[in-house]
Amino acid sequence: MSDSDDDDVPHLSTHTLAALQEFYAEQKQHPDPRGDDRYSIGVIEENWQLSQFWYSQETALRLAKEAIVAAGEGGRVACVSTPSVYQKLRELRSELVSVRLFEFDRRFAVYGEDFVFYDYSRPLDLPGDVAAHSFDVVIADPPYLSADCLKKTAETVRYLTRGKILLCTGAVMEEAAARLLGVTPCSFLPTHRRVLANEFRCYANYDSGLDHDV
Repeated sequence: MSDSDDDDVPHLSTHTLAALQEFYAEQKQHPDPRGDDRYSIGVIEENWQLSQFWYSQETALRLAKEAIVAAGEGGRVACVSTPSVYQKLRELRSELVSVRLFEFDRRFAVYGEDFVFYDYSRPLDLPGDVAAHSFDVVIADPPYLSADCLKKTAETVRYLTRGKILLCTGAVMEEAAARLLGVTPCSFLPTHRRVLANEFRCYANYDSGLDHDV
């Protein structure tokens, strides 16, 4: 190739290269709806600005299996701000239950009709096809460790559930959780893919399998 040929090759500016790299990085955070790993935990990366901390594989599996048992055959599960539990439920390919994900992060809209945009600050601003008391079990994890966030998330949970509630939040919220949702701590201790500074607990308002060894 001659020098003149080199001159014909287009060169990208530093700004354009940076923008292109940013675009490719964003694309990696959107799973392929047809890919084999579309439901793998971590295929959509944590966004710390949204206070996202995914559960460990073991915790997501334990919670998903508990949700299946709690809902019963043909039951409905609502995952409120718990995308990793939703992903594990879908990864299990259980035909026993149906599941919907209530989530603020629109990256999860790749999951189609399972996805419901949800903003905890507007707890009852839900689509018309989401009826009151239409889920056999609701599993929720308020995105922020604050009394206000728990209070508003609890309002959503009470609206959705037919009775059974699983809540994952900080140990410091135990008293407020009991008052708002009638839940008590489970013996099972959840873990995350990254170590959190705050002690984390699971709570339930029924006799759950999370109080029994498996």
